[in-house]
Amino acid sequence: MTGERTRRFPLGLADLVREPRRRDDARPGETRGSLAAKPGAKVVQKGTANAPTSSVPGVRPPALGSAGVVKAAKAPGAPHTAASPARKSAVPRADLSGRTAQTFSPAASKALPANGRGAQARPGVPPRAGVAPSAGAPGVALNGALALTSERVRERMVERLRANGVTDPRVLQALATVPRHMFVDPGLAAQAYEDAALPIGHHQTISKPSVVARMLELAGAGRELDRVLEIGTGCGYQAAVLSRIARDVYSIERIKPLYERAKTNLRPLRIPNIRLHYGDGRLGMPSAAPFDAIVIAAAGFDVPQALLEQLAIGGRLVAPVAEQDEATQVLTLVERTGPAQWRESRLDRVFFVPLKSGVI
Repeated sequence: MTGERTRRFPLGLADLVREPRRRDDARPGETRGSLAAKPGAKVVQKGTANAPTSSVPGVRPPALGSAGVVKAAKAPGAPHTAASPARKSAVPRADLSGRTAQTFSPAASKALPANGRGAQARPGVPPRAGVAPSAGAPGVALNGALALTSERVRERMVERLRANGVTDPRVLQALATVPRHMFVDPGLAAQAYEDAALPIGHHQTISKPSVVARMLELAGAGRELDRVLEIGTGCGYQAAVLSRIARDVYSIERIKPLYERAKTNLRPLRIPNIRLHYGDGRLGMPSAAPFDAIVIAAAGFDVPQALLEQLAIGGRLVAPVAEQDEATQVLTLVERTGPAQWRESRLDRVFFVPLKSGVI
């Protein structure tokens, strides 16, 4: 170069080649570790200020680790795509069946709700396993080990009744179907399928299954029953059993709280052919007579004449009748053989609450 050019350009041509900018040299307005937002696949590891980018030759992109989640830097206004990391989850998520999804494609996966919760319950979808649905009789808490609601427990009760001489298949099937534990107090539910009379309040009891089976077998005698009258509804259990072997069941209860309780007990079973009445059982129900069978669940010194009159010809009445000493009761079968003729048979020793007049 001439001296003039040397004075104007003191550096040689080779000196004009600019050296590559080091990563530690931040541009004006940048802080260390920040990246300009450019469209592309540049990624940084969350929580690492000086993580190298995947766009630098010779430097591997950071791997997924337990310390952080890979996030993508996205230019303002750039839409997410199926391959965008915003659509991916860093950890496996649980599906609706409760199983952990180990692998899934980004295209098929869906973003979780913003609140981080799974799918909410929808109408018509049954509850997931582990959620206890409300079932059984109101107020009856059952021990799972006892399995009182299982058919097998009632079948064992029926097997004992069959072994003790009950042979009518309709009666046995009815007893195997009706859940007796729904008609007793919660504290007595564990004894529901024992052959025992249990208290139901107001000095009344629910009869033994063996006594219920015996009375209904005598009342039916293998016949088709159209209308049946029950005196003494109590908790409603015997009426429920009767509803399985007769077309229509009429039941009368003189104690108002028991009448209400029977309605409550029977409501969940949705039995359409039971008609409950609050009134004096000794008077019967002339408006619905005659009856193919009448079952009296309380003991009097005699069978009320009004009930004998309401029995159809060929019909049967079963009732406990107390002796004069009141300590002895005998299960009695009365058959109507004509307009003014009845035949009486005295059978088993039993024990029932007294048959009384009036209502309370």
